[in-house]
Amino acid sequence: MFLALMGTMVIAGITGYIAEKTGFTQNGYLASIIICIGGAFLFYFVRIMFGLGFASPGVNAILSSIGALIIVPFHWRR
Repeated sequence: MFLALMGTMVIAGITGYIAEKTGFTQNGYLASIIICIGGAFLFYFVRIMFGLGFASPGVNAILSSIGALIIVPFHWRR
């Protein structure tokens, strides 16, 4: 379980870096990585508590990171 959590955080960080590098977002590298890690961390615990999620923790990490990158910046932008 601990290795799945650490792997989720690493995959989320890589997803945030790639999203910023490719131009998917313009938040800055650190902000995108923090947003991705927060979204993946939240979804990881939702999966543990309620059993909601996809087949593997890696797919959960990628999809939750991308979802957090879409939701968080647009929520605060006017």
